[in-house]
Amino acid sequence: MNKKIILASASPRRRELLTQIGLDFDVVVSETEEKITSTEPAKVVEELSAQKAEAVWEKLAESGVCDPEQKSGEATMTDTLVLGADTVVACDGKILGKPADSEAAAAMLTMLQGRGHEVYTGVTILYEENGERKTLTFHEKTTVHFYPMTDAQIREYVATGDPMDKAGAYGIQGFCARYIRGIEGDYNNVVGLPVGRVYQELHGLRLV
Repeated sequence: MNKKIILASASPRRRELLTQIGLDFDVVVSETEEKITSTEPAKVVEELSAQKAEAVWEKLAESGVCDPEQKSGEATMTDTLVLGADTVVACDGKILGKPADSEAAAAMLTMLQGRGHEVYTGVTILYEENGERKTLTFHEKTTVHFYPMTDAQIREYVATGDPMDKAGAYGIQGFCARYIRGIEGDYNNVVGLPVGRVYQELHGLRLV
């Protein structure tokens, strides 16, 4: 049974990736305060993706997206699934989020240049089956290798503004591609969503 897909993310890159593989979806942005209990990157992205998906699920349920056969206060979303995702960059076990300013972006890029690091994306899929809410959470890891960058090259890239809204202060699909030596794993995972794995999981669950 195909379900209506709700993407719990404001990321334009995730929207582009889902569109690229032919999935129809709507976007409802999570407004929850994110809390993490782990420092391990894989667990962090799984926690955050679950929090985003759960917040949007509750928001939709409370807004009245429910089965009319259910009694008041027992809202269900039998024809809907919510997809939450979160991506972090990790270097030497340290999680690098979005840079606060250009100085922070330059510091992150200095750390990453000339070496490899990991990109983790956590994904959570919430859906209903036989009146019961089900949760599937997983993560993908991709290793990215940078060519060496000079201070002038780092400043040039930071000046484009591209690093400022991206974990680890870079986007692999843009200007920074000139400094990518290679990757091990899923390229789309670095962009923001491992859509191949997402589709296979959804198809395996007969949700698409």
